[in-house]
Amino acid sequence: MKRIIPLILILSLLGACQTTRPQQTAALGTLAGATLGALTFKNKISGAAIGAGAGMLVGYIVGNEMDRYDQAHLSDTLERTPSGQASTWTNPDTYAQYEAIPEPPRQYNDGRVERDVTLRARMPNGEMETVYAKAYRQPDGTWQLVQ
Repeated sequence: MKRIIPLILILSLLGACQTTRPQQTAALGTLAGATLGALTFKNKISGAAIGAGAGMLVGYIVGNEMDRYDQAHLSDTLERTPSGQASTWTNPDTYAQYEAIPEPPRQYNDGRVERDVTLRARMPNGEMETVYAKAYRQPDGTWQLVQ
């Protein structure tokens, strides 16, 4: 029993190295839930398992909502911002500052529309990241970002 709880914690920390925000927050939620469950239940293994499951679910939901905010702003930028002009926003959950600069859209003979975009992010710790990506307009009018 004493070996299972540290194993759950280690696996949760390794899971936090994932690349998407929902996966990161799910891993951290799993870690927090397993810890709380093990500390509050009489049966430590059952408590850790139940807490890990609940924490993973809540963490994923929170991370997904944080991503949706940024995706909505990026889609709005691709739809409304003139080529070469920057659109900026700050995520209220993560306090990361973003800047998106779209290029002119291209339309292909089959009706597909794509647009290149430069994304710059300044994280709360001061770290800067720049990504060059393509975005394709989906049939429902939204934009799908691909790197």
